[in-house]
Amino acid sequence: MKSYPFGKFGNWFRAFLVKRVVRKAGKRINIYKGADFDTGKTITIGNNSDLGIDSWIRADLTIGDNVMMAIGCIIYSQYHCFDLLDRPMVEQGFYDAGPITIEDDVWIGARVTILAGVTIGTGSIIGAGSVVTKDVPRYSIVAGNPAKVIRYRKN
Repeated sequence: MKSYPFGKFGNWFRAFLVKRVVRKAGKRINIYKGADFDTGKTITIGNNSDLGIDSWIRADLTIGDNVMMAIGCIIYSQYHCFDLLDRPMVEQGFYDAGPITIEDDVWIGARVTILAGVTIGTGSIIGAGSVVTKDVPRYSIVAGNPAKVIRYRKN
């Protein structure tokens, strides 16, 4: 999906192609230039949601409705095997460490990394450059490495 620029037409064309390869895609999705997601068979994208510019996805991923994703996000749930000491790690393959769920109305800042088994709760905001290793509570604002709750949107 990387090589179709062409402005709004490019967004439409990428979404058109993506809807044919992902598990499920909602209405009004945006797939921005450079979004890379392997085969797409394990990805669900909700209505009015997007994959940001140059985002990279290797995960069993569910994205809810109205999710905004900024540039350069990494969503990753595959880890290297390394238990066999008599074989180089590069020869031991990968394993999937668990699905990732991004609920509705989430804003993911630029260059965020989201790792395996995480659920990002409805209405949350993930600050730019954060590394999300644990579940994010609903309506929270998190940031940092590892990402921690800074405050909540609703008091």
